[in-house]
Amino acid sequence: MPIKIGFLTLTWIDVIDILILTIIIYRIYMVMRGTIAAQIFAGLIAIIAISFIAQATNLTALTWLLRKLTDIWVLAFIILFQPEIRRVLILIGRSRFLRYFLKLDVEETIDAISAASLELSRLHYGALIVITRGTGLRTFVESGVQLHASISKQLLLSIFFPKSPLHDGAVIIKDRIIEAARCTLPLSNITRWDDKLLGMRHRAGLGVSEQADVIAVIVSEETGQISIAENGILYKNLTVQELKNRLNEGFLKSKLKTWKHIFRSTTKNYNNND
Repeated sequence: MPIKIGFLTLTWIDVIDILILTIIIYRIYMVMRGTIAAQIFAGLIAIIAISFIAQATNLTALTWLLRKLTDIWVLAFIILFQPEIRRVLILIGRSRFLRYFLKLDVEETIDAISAASLELSRLHYGALIVITRGTGLRTFVESGVQLHASISKQLLLSIFFPKSPLHDGAVIIKDRIIEAARCTLPLSNITRWDDKLLGMRHRAGLGVSEQADVIAVIVSEETGQISIAENGILYKNLTVQELKNRLNEGFLKSKLKTWKHIFRSTTKNYNNND
């Protein structure tokens, strides 16, 4: 049954539509809160509200002006909110629901990284290992030396041996493959954690975890401590078992290749039928 509010006539579908839109706007604002973009976003919402009122009250000239503004609104939104849009998409990609369909069988990877981290910690060899989850890191991979080698404890130890030409920078791993070594990563703006100054490895691990759906394992050259950076949070001084537990929590257990095969088969069948 329609609901009349002044000059508006609403149905229950309209109410549900408004509630969903309100939740989306609220969530976007929460992501942007504390940034300059939040003020711009509030201004855009105000313009939309004024445009709605102008149309409802038949203010022709104001409606015409606001309609001209909305013609370039989408392009302006993308330009102004590029960093925030990226953050929102990363948060969506990190959701458990989506990651259910992007699972990786990383037992082999976890075992190799844990064993190598233990040995690197004992020897006080610095290391930075980045494991991608749902998304790749092509830009960062291209900044290093591409290997495309199967992961193993021995290979990781060789890479991070202090006299190795590849020991500086990060190793990037995807689906049990070491894609590249000596990769350059973005540094986090955070310089201190728990009132302690962060080294370049820890800042790089935090930085890449802030910008992409990854887990970064860091071994300190000075202290030998093992740390993990995930979603912009640093977990320091982990034991090997704690490292394994956190890596297992960060990845779901089903195979990505199975889903890729299903997707490709479905797409191929659809194209053939088309």
